[in-house]
Amino acid sequence: MAAINNDWLDALKGEFKKPYYKQLFDKVNDEYRRFQIFPPADDIFNAFHLTPLSKVKVVILGQDPYHNVGQAHGLCFSVKKGVEAPPSLVNIYKELQDDLGCRIPRHGCLTKWAEQGVLMLNTVLTVRAHQANSHRGIGWEEFTDAAIMALNGQDRPIVYILWGSPAQRKAAMLHNPKHLILKAPHPSPLSAYRGFFGSRPFSQANEFLTSHGIEPVDWQIEE
Repeated sequence: MAAINNDWLDALKGEFKKPYYKQLFDKVNDEYRRFQIFPPADDIFNAFHLTPLSKVKVVILGQDPYHNVGQAHGLCFSVKKGVEAPPSLVNIYKELQDDLGCRIPRHGCLTKWAEQGVLMLNTVLTVRAHQANSHRGIGWEEFTDAAIMALNGQDRPIVYILWGSPAQRKAAMLHNPKHLILKAPHPSPLSAYRGFFGSRPFSQANEFLTSHGIEPVDWQIEE
């Protein structure tokens, strides 16, 4: 795992000393030795590397990484360039187009969002190939909960975009009145038509940021 070395380190360094984290570290290392695990080990903490705590404007919470070859690279819902956009991301792009008129790009790499202050965090950071949720319950949730608590403690406006019930359960941790929480069904084909489409999270996020004097996010992913 590539070490976290920006301001997230101060916020999370206490976690690295806890017994659960040592067990998690040992378990994850063993999994990488024995199985095909995604994302690549150096990409596990990309959400933190690309979006320092002090720069976070928007938080998008996912569940666990994509589990097919070449997809996951440490940002929820994002895939590497050259990889076909998964169905959930296709629906995110459709909503983005309907909401803000953005063009649908030919790739699914969302690094541009992360570099603008959109923390794209899965609640579980690793997964076995072709086995969704296979690393649920090994300790990642405790670690990412600590990150969410650090965000909740930030004394500035932040938008949380919570898609689907697992992400929405994290709302119980969020009680900072300066923050905005947006909830909608998950963008997967199973639930997108139950209220994800038409939820307008991108324009709502930007309207909130602008109203507080914060630079809005340029959501257009370039070709």
